[in-house]
Amino acid sequence: MNRTDRLLALVLALRGDPNTNAGWVRAEELARQFEVSVRTVYRDVLALNEAGVPVLSVPGQGYRLMEGYFLPPLHFTLPEAVMLAFGLDAVQRAFDAEYAGAAADAARKLMAALPDARRAEVQELRTHIHLIEADDDRHTEALRTLRTALLARRAVSFRYHTPREVSERRADPLGLVRLNGVWMLSAFDHVRVARRTFRLDRMDALSLTSLQTTVPAAAPAHSPADEQRHLRVRVRFPAHARRWVRERPNFFQVAEDDPPTGYEVTLTVRVLDDILPWVRSWGRLAKVLEPPELTEQLVQEARALLEEYAQPLLT
Repeated sequence: MNRTDRLLALVLALRGDPNTNAGWVRAEELARQFEVSVRTVYRDVLALNEAGVPVLSVPGQGYRLMEGYFLPPLHFTLPEAVMLAFGLDAVQRAFDAEYAGAAADAARKLMAALPDARRAEVQELRTHIHLIEADDDRHTEALRTLRTALLARRAVSFRYHTPREVSERRADPLGLVRLNGVWMLSAFDHVRVARRTFRLDRMDALSLTSLQTTVPAAAPAHSPADEQRHLRVRVRFPAHARRWVRERPNFFQVAEDDPPTGYEVTLTVRVLDDILPWVRSWGRLAKVLEPPELTEQLVQEARALLEEYAQPLLT
């Protein structure tokens, strides 16, 4: 047996026996199996480590591969392989460099493991179907900090900006949510003493604290739509605008209807400022049916705009 064949056989031997869970193999056993000296086994194990194969060594027990390194053979259908490839492509664009690099490595391994014919089919579809997302590396450090906080169960502190105020927050991270291209942190907010969702692009001075989180580890993350929202908002659009409104879905929306008077959407929010920019963006196409407080806010903004732009016309 030449050395290349022996190294491959050594990797297989270091997997252990899946039937007995006997994972550790002593150098003397390997030497007898491959009819080489113990010193040669040492050199071969060192060569595997230098090649990137994670061989663990414990005095008195022997050697074994790191758990999970050697996966059993997997057979993918074409749709399964395509979805895995597209999923990895999406992760590369959505995450920071550390995880994007891991996704790229995984994609290469996936393509290499596919049979030639299946690999050609997947590659053909990847050249014709693209998941495009704007490159945004602003949150690289924030994502890394929050991943550390989630794994270590540590609280974080940050400065948070809203249209109403800028405040200092301390929160126990529960999970990260990516919604409509925006990263959000789901967390227990110690200032509000409630679960809240924070946009990463509204955070400043994010840092890891030495405080352990007080929320149970099993507490699930939630999306912005899960927060308590007591205000009901109804907005009517002309019937012809239905298609365009549905192109820009709002995650506060809970229902839609098509009465004879047009297209109506119902939303629930915590505060009116949550929905005001969205309603305002539709201009005259959006007519607020309720609550009257939102209508009054829009009237006040319209008056302020009129005063702002009317002054140059009068002078």
